[in-house]
Amino acid sequence: MLFFKALLFLGAGSVIHAMSDEQDMRKMGGLSRLLPFTYAIMMIGSLALIGFPFLAGFYSKDVILEISASTYTVVGQFSFMLGVLAAFCTAFYSTRLLYLVFLSKPNGNKNITLNAYEGSWKMTLPLLILSIFSIIIGYLSKDLFIGFGTNFWGTSIYINPLNYILSDIEFLSTKYKILPLLITILGVVFAFFLYTFKLSEYYLFKSSNQAKIIFNFFNKKWYFDRIYNQFFVQNILFLSYSYFYQNVDRGIIEKIGPSGISSKVINSAKEIKFYETGFVLQNLFFIFCCIVMFVFLAARGNILILILICIYLELFPKALD
Repeated sequence: MLFFKALLFLGAGSVIHAMSDEQDMRKMGGLSRLLPFTYAIMMIGSLALIGFPFLAGFYSKDVILEISASTYTVVGQFSFMLGVLAAFCTAFYSTRLLYLVFLSKPNGNKNITLNAYEGSWKMTLPLLILSIFSIIIGYLSKDLFIGFGTNFWGTSIYINPLNYILSDIEFLSTKYKILPLLITILGVVFAFFLYTFKLSEYYLFKSSNQAKIIFNFFNKKWYFDRIYNQFFVQNILFLSYSYFYQNVDRGIIEKIGPSGISSKVINSAKEIKFYETGFVLQNLFFIFCCIVMFVFLAARGNILILILICIYLELFPKALD
């Protein structure tokens, strides 16, 4: 699968390079004669992507769909139908790509189109190698990787015998094996017919209000994000600000946290400083009382209280300053 995906990515880069960095397919067309090699490798990559028989994508796509169908559960059947729908969409947009870029009439700038050229051997050689692998790698390595009874992976990947269903796909009904191929061919024929003979009607349909509703529905991802943001995210943000931030962060935490402690220390220091009269005897009396209290607490083992008092008294000079 990696081979034909890399082939398509590099082939798209070759087309963009040939078209002077133009990336809009609607401004291309007619490149099959100007870029025959790129057209050939893009055709191979697209056929492998849609799962054309005996190419690389045919084996990887079909085995996934057959595994889904062979589970014989509601979830498995639903996954199989979604996979078949995805196969139709893949065939449709792959054919659309080939038609708009290579087969349709030129729709871009005349000078850019006429000056389109194939890349150097540094670009074409990797494309040639990838195209060859995209053709043969699936056929040659199918039994090696996903064949019935293959021991290629040995014991590196453990599969519980209860979950081993590769044996089931060998006896799967023929309709499950043929349906993806038929849907793929239908997607190719439908895209080619639509863009070749019904392009004006297709444009009018896309411009209609019904098509805009359908487009917005899928473009907005079925409005899942809209529902999620409006009913969950916005309410959570409002609750976080109105309750947790104002009442908890700015209320409880600050009152019992650093802000509350610092303000309490400063206010206490302002009150204590009025006890300073400047008399030495009074200061000595306070010092004597503190020493007696420290000795009493130390004798009783209240070390924690003693440490807290020391810290509290250490803060007073800073507050008084």
